[in-house]
Amino acid sequence: AENRRQLREQLQLTQEPIWLTQVHGTAVYPVREEAEAQPAIPPQADAAVTRLAGVPLTVMTADCLPVLFCDRAGSVVATAHAGWRGLAAGVLEAAALSLNVAPQELLVWLGPAIGPKAFEVGGEVREVFIKDLPQAEAAFVPSINAGRYMADIYELARLRLARCGIEAVYGAGFCTVNDPRFYSYRRSSRTGRFASLVWIETPSS
Repeated sequence: AENRRQLREQLQLTQEPIWLTQVHGTAVYPVREEAEAQPAIPPQADAAVTRLAGVPLTVMTADCLPVLFCDRAGSVVATAHAGWRGLAAGVLEAAALSLNVAPQELLVWLGPAIGPKAFEVGGEVREVFIKDLPQAEAAFVPSINAGRYMADIYELARLRLARCGIEAVYGAGFCTVNDPRFYSYRRSSRTGRFASLVWIETPSS
């Protein structure tokens, strides 16, 4: 609670951010009116979208991939929490669709997540992605451990966004496991979460 208070203070937010109960799914919480911007309890969802100015959308992560969306006009924003399960299930596609904007008008930022040199997965994870999108094979490199692979979650996200027609993708290049600035569940299972936020500025009077 204190960290969230400091966050609001440092960012000079006029409203409490939208905090989600994230469950590695694909549900998108729409903030269409003021009542939805002030939920009594955090909604269970892994993405959120709004066209309301001054409403910060938040995604909490500590190795999973935080993804922020906006349109070029600055009229709509969205967040998505993309662990490998949510990514494979289609959370990025769900978030992109919720913006209701042509793909070429969207800008996407990939925030700090587990890097390709630290994200070791089993062969079953690789198969899930390749079965859905054959090009995903390029995002997996054999590990030194038999039957396991090093996965590039950033490349997997870019491939899925490209399939939606979204090419303006920025960010990436971080590694939460190896960069002490970030929390990492894989590095230390008892850890905090950091927040990635996006909002539409309230027009100045």
